[in-house]
Amino acid sequence: MSASRRAGGPEIHRAAGSPAGVLAVLRSPALRHVLTHLVTPLLMCLGMGLAYMGAFVTPEPNHLPVAVVGAGPEVKVFAQTVKDRAGDKLDVRTVATRSEAVGLLRSRDITGAYVPSARTPELVVATAASDTGATAVEKVFTPVVYRQDVPLKVTDVAPPVGDDPTGQGLFFLRIAVSIGSYASVAALGAAGGALPMRVRALLAVGVSGVVGVIGTLLAGPVFHLAHHDLATLWGMSWLYSAGVLFVGVGLHTFLKRWTTLAMMVLFVMLNFTSSGGLFRPELQNGFFGALHAFWNGAGFVEGIRSLLYFGSDGLAGDVRTLAAWLLGGLAVTAVAGAVERGRARAAAAEPRPLQEAEAAEEEVEETVGV
Repeated sequence: MSASRRAGGPEIHRAAGSPAGVLAVLRSPALRHVLTHLVTPLLMCLGMGLAYMGAFVTPEPNHLPVAVVGAGPEVKVFAQTVKDRAGDKLDVRTVATRSEAVGLLRSRDITGAYVPSARTPELVVATAASDTGATAVEKVFTPVVYRQDVPLKVTDVAPPVGDDPTGQGLFFLRIAVSIGSYASVAALGAAGGALPMRVRALLAVGVSGVVGVIGTLLAGPVFHLAHHDLATLWGMSWLYSAGVLFVGVGLHTFLKRWTTLAMMVLFVMLNFTSSGGLFRPELQNGFFGALHAFWNGAGFVEGIRSLLYFGSDGLAGDVRTLAAWLLGGLAVTAVAGAVERGRARAAAAEPRPLQEAEAAEEEVEETVGV
């Protein structure tokens, strides 16, 4: 039976100008078919709006960690006063020396450190860790110095490279690597569904390697975000991309045409917003701040920051995060392979035309999602 006849075809088109024809269109399988396809983009619209606006529209300090440098009762009273005025916006500690504060900045345990002085007060920040975080800390302590009628000296102990003055280029690098990864899942699902799982798994390994090369070229020779350790950057890009691909390849067996929506939720809506590339978790609400602790996008961005600006301090933990996502993806893919083999045995007698129709329908959905 032709597609036009299945959908109501010429009969509906001829009658569409009459009230009865309009009613026939409203009841037609063709309209239901279109409405079904519209569910995915509309859910994407809702999800993207909720995620991006919820994470980025109203950034404000939320237990932002800062330090006051010095010893003695006056410093402690000052630190407590700052804490009392800020409430839950700041977590204030005191440290004995400026060098200790710099060490905490480099390990990203604090966002800024204030060194009190009657004549030359100083604010120490690490912009490469978070430009927006450094700006937020400056806004906290500038009024204090203003009341003293003295200039505030701001010292950046970890500035980003000149080609990435805000340090946010790594966020956009992660976007490029992410899109290459989850869009490849759609291609493997739509065009590669007939291939055995082991072949799709090998393709995922190869594609993630190519995505890693593209990301490394963009970060290095093209935009100069990274001036060293490009081989390690490629390894982290491959690890991140492979995790995304294997999760997607495995989920496709179970979700079929809804895989693209699931990938958007996992690796765009929740991933982009919790990565810390624009706002670190201390400038977001508790939900996105909590995701930052274990989501793979955060592991990628913070890992590259550690590699490029902080002497690899904290890199091992970020690599473990990416490896855990890859292992999870491998597990999902292994289960999916076993399920597919079982389905193949059970469906050996299924009519071929029906299988082809289902595959064509799925490919349309994947294309719409991308």
